[in-house]
Amino acid sequence: MPSEKIEKSTNLVLKKLNIMEQNNSQAELVRESEENGDHERSWRDVRFKEWISVSVLCYVNLINYMDRFTVAGVLEDIQTDLGVHNDLAGLLQTAFIFTYMLCGPVFGYFGDRYSRRYLMAFGVALWSLTTLGGSFMNNYWWFLLFRALVGIGEASYSTIAPTIISDLFVGDIRSKMLAMFYFAIPVGSGLGYIVGSEFAKLLGSWHWALRVTPALGLVAVLAILGFLEEPERGASEGSGHMEATSWWEDIKEIVRCKSYMLSTAGFTCVAFVAGALAWWGPQFIEKGVVLQGYPDLVGGISFRFGIVAMTSGLIGVPTGSWLAQKLRHRYKRIDAYICGMGLISSCPFVFAAMYFARYSTNICFVMVFFGEFFLNLTWSIVADILLYVITPVRRSTAEGFQLLLSHALGDAGSPYLIGILSDAFLLMLNGHSNVTTEPSNPALTSTTMTPDDSDLNAFKALQYALFTTCFVEVIGGLFFLINAFYIVEDRERVERAVHAENTLPHQTESSHPLAPEQNNQNL
Repeated sequence: MPSEKIEKSTNLVLKKLNIMEQNNSQAELVRESEENGDHERSWRDVRFKEWISVSVLCYVNLINYMDRFTVAGVLEDIQTDLGVHNDLAGLLQTAFIFTYMLCGPVFGYFGDRYSRRYLMAFGVALWSLTTLGGSFMNNYWWFLLFRALVGIGEASYSTIAPTIISDLFVGDIRSKMLAMFYFAIPVGSGLGYIVGSEFAKLLGSWHWALRVTPALGLVAVLAILGFLEEPERGASEGSGHMEATSWWEDIKEIVRCKSYMLSTAGFTCVAFVAGALAWWGPQFIEKGVVLQGYPDLVGGISFRFGIVAMTSGLIGVPTGSWLAQKLRHRYKRIDAYICGMGLISSCPFVFAAMYFARYSTNICFVMVFFGEFFLNLTWSIVADILLYVITPVRRSTAEGFQLLLSHALGDAGSPYLIGILSDAFLLMLNGHSNVTTEPSNPALTSTTMTPDDSDLNAFKALQYALFTTCFVEVIGGLFFLINAFYIVEDRERVERAVHAENTLPHQTESSHPLAPEQNNQNL
């Protein structure tokens, strides 16, 4: 019948149009994926408001790490004034890391659902006030409590700030901005040590060292509230109206993302090694200097170690980001390869630094520089990986759990573990010497063991314990290299989700509802 022919003809035309529309949509998605969205933008294309926002975030990250390392710069003065030994002095950092890592997932949950600008302002205000309050404490346990509270405030900022950068930029521009953001870590760490120690000397009290960052924190709060631009989640990737799902759904999808879990495992190894070297490195090199017969040079080792560590970070962080940007468009898995090979390449240099500390301090510092340089290649790249394998509405939660895992299994435990292993090795070495010593009692030690034997055994015990960091670096490198098998697939899955072409695997369409008009705009 004529009506049936017209209907069939109409359906055929509609099918052809639908196929054409789908092909055009897929072609556009592929084109955007290949160009990485913001790839054509250059530094000149970044808007003034975006520069202001990035500057605010970098400034807060800078004073954030200044605050962390200010205590390290005046730790000996704090111990003397409060009357505590090394165990309780180390507990100050443990308490901070403990609250920091536990609160990370909490602020990650809020960061995916509420105003990130106000959450960050609250966090910066909290750690500024608690740092200032701690500077008036003359009792160790009250001071410990305030240092623990500082970790709560810093957790809010660390989990949320990278996600704002991800929503402002995409592609190479995002990588460059992340490099600038993480560039502030080594600079802030070095400034914390220097500013803290110098202010304490200038004003005659360690309390004043802790009053510098609170003043800078007040400026940061005003800058966040007045100048920080908060974009919609996923705006830079063309999907600015994605809705948050339940917390349990977020956790399930994050755990199922192989790239996220493997890169988090690799980064945990990075944190483990970095924490162990930062805590025990100066003391270990000092022991080597004593064995070389130059005890007068011990006093300057910590300062030299800080300069070397800061310089390696200043060069290593941007180098890793630059390599990723240059090679990413030719080799899609290059991010995982750079991180994996960076960790594995760091291993022989760290081993050499442990070996040469007994024979040449200068060679040891050269090895430390290259070991930490290759270690620092991973910082901004790991952050970039998380942002492109996790959908925008789950990124703060993912940041929070990465913070929790990497600190809980990384730098929160590595200094303590190295100390336990060192004590165990020292007992073994002293046993072979057929002598007994009383720990932390130099007078008794000198009567039962010659100074040379005592120094040599203490050096060897710490050396053997630090050798475990080389093993951890190899394991971390393998995690990153295995990640190369999954990283492209996970990235494409997120690109499809934010462009509403498909829903995430293991998820219904209602999990990521997008308005129909938004779908048409994206396609």
